[in-house]
Amino acid sequence: MKPTLHKGQLIRWKDDRGFGFIQPDDGSQEVFLHITGFKDVNRRPQVGDFICYQLTASKDGKLRACNASIEGVTSKSSSSTAPKKSISRSVDKSLSLALKTLLLSLLPGLGSIHLALTTGNPIPLILYPVMSFITFRLYADDKSRAQQGRWRRQENTLHLCEFMGGWLGAFVAQQKLRHKSSKVSYQVVFWVIAIIHIVFWLNWLFFGKALINLFFNIAFKG
Repeated sequence: MKPTLHKGQLIRWKDDRGFGFIQPDDGSQEVFLHITGFKDVNRRPQVGDFICYQLTASKDGKLRACNASIEGVTSKSSSSTAPKKSISRSVDKSLSLALKTLLLSLLPGLGSIHLALTTGNPIPLILYPVMSFITFRLYADDKSRAQQGRWRRQENTLHLCEFMGGWLGAFVAQQKLRHKSSKVSYQVVFWVIAIIHIVFWLNWLFFGKALINLFFNIAFKG
């Protein structure tokens, strides 16, 4: 059978000796409370605190409070759980972002490496990380300007940097900084740029430039 939970007010407390007495709400006899009777409170008890407790018998047969807690004061375990949950959520988000970025960068990365090995052209291999860093910084600067009410970076400037290879950095900035991630018209242009890059490397790696030639035939020859 589950022990009964009682409640009362701490009417006397000798902090130097670590004990005091509770006056139960039902008006019954005062209950002895020792500091060891608390579970894991964040602070020392004070006169006037309302105490929730259970009763147990001491060696001499007298009742005393145990498993006590101070009403309105969180326990150490509760207060430590919240930061742990927050850290856990933050780690999960970081891992999710890292996985998404890895998947998006897979084809451009492999394509750039393949291009460098087969043609000796390392430009895309250098351009992607450099432009991604620059674009991320531009996003951060634009968000700072928005928060301070200053003149903003033109969206065309951001899109140009994305097109020049910085779209991966833009994706990370959108997720981490929560900037430009909810504007539909902006997102449409961004994902068109991202798809162009992905399709280009998909074509380079697997279709022998057939998709690129087909695109130019349709675009310029009607």
